[in-house]
Amino acid sequence: MPVKQQVGIVISNKMQKTIVVKIENRYPHPIYSKTLIKTKKYLAHDEMEKCNIGDQVLLQECRPLSKRKRWKLVEILSKSSFIN
Repeated sequence: MPVKQQVGIVISNKMQKTIVVKIENRYPHPIYSKTLIKTKKYLAHDEMEKCNIGDQVLLQECRPLSKRKRWKLVEILSKSSFIN
């Protein structure tokens, strides 16, 4: 069975070893053909705590690590230019 992977943007890294990632799903409206954007937030495990806000990351589904955390960080695709 293939492993689920998704690309998203980090919106929070305030927790220890956990990041919040925003994933956008774009799809056309069935009647009006307008492109709609559905956004969902996922908690992901970041073992080395190397992600910053605005980074584009690749997530992979894994076993449950806590109540809401079921994804882990695979790699950082691009670093953000935002400095906090």
